[in-house]
Amino acid sequence: MPIHYPNGKPYQAKAQSSREPVNYGGRGMTLEDELNQSNQYYRQTQQAVVYKKPTPLQIVKVDYPDRSQAVIREAYFKTPSTTDYNGVYRGYYLDFDAKETKNKRSFPLKNFHAHQIAHLTACLAQGGICFALIRFVSLERLFIYPASDLKRCWDEAQNAGRKSIPLSEIEAHGIELHPKLQPLIPYLEGVDQLIQMKRGNHHA
Repeated sequence: MPIHYPNGKPYQAKAQSSREPVNYGGRGMTLEDELNQSNQYYRQTQQAVVYKKPTPLQIVKVDYPDRSQAVIREAYFKTPSTTDYNGVYRGYYLDFDAKETKNKRSFPLKNFHAHQIAHLTACLAQGGICFALIRFVSLERLFIYPASDLKRCWDEAQNAGRKSIPLSEIEAHGIELHPKLQPLIPYLEGVDQLIQMKRGNHHA
């Protein structure tokens, strides 16, 4: 069954090599794989309920070999309107996206889309805990970067500011994560810090 990207180009399984498995912490896995395993661990240990949202498909051609069967012949990936992950933890709604870069000194903002920034901003306004998980592949470093800071950098870029976030900025305002055996990406440790910051702001 042919599946196409939003721009109409055909999807091929080999095209996913752009998401190369990286040897991070001694493992050859994609960031998505590591997050999916981490989320499964958090669900099994009843710490949090977080899932990756399914990629939306638009079906354009269906055949009906018989009345009780439908076979999809052609479909397109829709451009996701939100972020990749959401769920609940300690009574807080979580919403985040995961991105990678091979750059060593900055993270390009072109990796995000305007609708993702708008979605994160709307979730923040409702009291959600929102962030980006950013991996610097060649440095083998992974950060939680708060959505409020991401929005600030995004707005500056729209007003003739720089089109990337310096690593120094992410180090200053983000929370660095260190891989473990279980879970592979212990992002709830960073979320705990975001919750503490949120509570501190409310008491200020």
